[in-house]
Amino acid sequence: MAVEPALPRPNFTLTDTRGAAFEFGKETRGLLTFLFFGYTNCPDVCPVQVANVAAVLHTLPFEDQRKARFVFVTADPARDTLPALRKWLDQFDASFIGLRGDDAEVMRIMSAIGMPPAIRSAPGADGRYEVGHPATVIVFTADDSAHVLYPFGTRQSDWADDIPRLLKVRPLPGN
Repeated sequence: MAVEPALPRPNFTLTDTRGAAFEFGKETRGLLTFLFFGYTNCPDVCPVQVANVAAVLHTLPFEDQRKARFVFVTADPARDTLPALRKWLDQFDASFIGLRGDDAEVMRIMSAIGMPPAIRSAPGADGRYEVGHPATVIVFTADDSAHVLYPFGTRQSDWADDIPRLLKVRPLPGN
């Protein structure tokens, strides 16, 4: 889905799975960056979206893979510890970046880029709950803008067609 006007790459800092501060704008500047908000206990949307992106990225030439980053921000920091995030992401690709912050910070980031807030359902008798969250992957190109969003249900063939074109977007002067 095309984004007009393009969204600027946001600047925010959350904690990565190594326990270090990860400055999103600085760490991903000039790279093709896939940003997704989800949670590791998600029964369907998250694993499918992440698996689809991983499958397509794995088909790219090595040099193109080096120009891409996948960043997963948990919308469920109460359950998604840093080790849980790392273990879950490693099922798809060990290079995928997992980030965690408190609820208020994650909601602020989501709001700033026009994403609806994540909403927790009431816990069931077993204590489990689900998190309603946007199922959209936002893709920032080397010009530090998002020109497209990919909703849940995007086919791998569509990702495969688009990613080479997105990689051709040039960085802004000075980046």
